Amino acid sequence: MTNPEADLGADPSSGGEQFNTTHWSVVLLAGQSQTSKAEAALEQLCRSYWYPLYAYVRRKGHSSHDAQDLTQEFFARLLEKNYIQLAAQERGRFRSFLLKSLNHFLVNEWIRDHAQKRGGGQPLVSLDEVDAERIYQQEPATGLAPESLYDKRWAMTLLERAMERLGGDYAAAGKRELFDQLKSLLLAECSGESYRQLAGPLGLSEGAVKVAVHRLRHRFREVVRAEIAQTVATPAEVDEELRCLMSALNG
Repeated sequence: MTNPEADLGADPSSGGEQFNTTHWSVVLLAGQSQTSKAEAALEQLCRSYWYPLYAYVRRKGHSSHDAQDLTQEFFARLLEKNYIQLAAQERGRFRSFLLKSLNHFLVNEWIRDHAQKRGGGQPLVSLDEVDAERIYQQEPATGLAPESLYDKRWAMTLLERAMERLGGDYAAAGKRELFDQLKSLLLAECSGESYRQLAGPLGLSEGAVKVAVHRLRHRFREVVRAEIAQTVATPAEVDEELRCLMSALNG
């Protein structure tokens, strides 16, 4: 394996000037005034990161049924106005805000009757409950603390989103087959034999395959950074959050 931190690390060509308004910064900038744009931004973030929260609740000792109810109800409440205002007051990263809000909810706020309709009429983030539990049952029995599992699943979810986005970019450029052939080499140690094995099926020279892998890795770094940028408030936080991602993956 190559050093993932080197592959995903800061790109010298990436500057703060490339940091545009992000999902999380939209939420934070909403401040005390609720906007439909902020609501949509928060909902989009939540849709991406429901499983790390579900796994966290399960690791805290709740049954699969209760974890499903708790996660759904938490998201329903998170999408209410007062949570956006709280986010604006506390700022910080979306990852940290999400876990802090969930812990507050688990300790102080989940007092509804189990017979009550899920979400109390509030909009819910859609999650596949059967799939969530299936994934959780496949988690390694390493005794990871709930917080560590949450961070690890957050990191893996972010990389999966980056991979999907990168695949979409290649497909849009008519290069989906190339992406599918090369993606296994993104974080792998490549030998001359690896390049030669791919050269034939792709109809490329060994040198051309090396160039294609180099470009794919470069683009992957950019996409990972862009995904992280959606969950922080300022450009300065991207590198620090990237270090947290690498720590979670290696933990």
